[in-house]
Amino acid sequence: MVRIILGVIVGFIVWSIVWVGSEALLASLSPDWLGKHSLDAQKALAAGIPLESANDAGIAIINLIRSFVTSILGGYMAALVAGEYKRSTMALGIILLVVGIMVEYMFWNLAPAWYHILFVLALIPMTILGGRIRRSN
Repeated sequence: MVRIILGVIVGFIVWSIVWVGSEALLASLSPDWLGKHSLDAQKALAAGIPLESANDAGIAIINLIRSFVTSILGGYMAALVAGEYKRSTMALGIILLVVGIMVEYMFWNLAPAWYHILFVLALIPMTILGGRIRRSN
C-alpha cells in the first residue's frame, strides 16, 4: 500500500513538472504565438476577464496533446514506483480529475468549452494507459 501511495505522489509530481515545463518550453520556442498566449492568459486570469484568444483551436489542441502525453507519463511513473498498474493509476487519475475540474473551472474563460471537457474526460483513461504501457515493458 505504501508503494501505491508513493506511486500516486510521484505520478502527480511528474505530471505537474512535465505540464509546467512543457508550457515554458513551448512558450520559449514560439514567443510570438504560444508565449504571447500564455502571458495574455495569465493577465486575463489575474484580471478576471475573458481571454481574447480563447477560441484559438491550435493552442487548445496543442494543450490537449500535452495533457494526453503528460497523463500517460504520470501514469507510467505511478505504475513504475507502485510496482503495479491498476490501483495506482486509477487513484492518480481520480486525483488528477478532481484537480483538473477545479483548474478548468478557474480557467473557463481562457479556452473553448470543448477543450475543458475533453481535457478532464481524458485524464483517467490516459493515466491508465500510461500504467498499461508500463505493464507491457
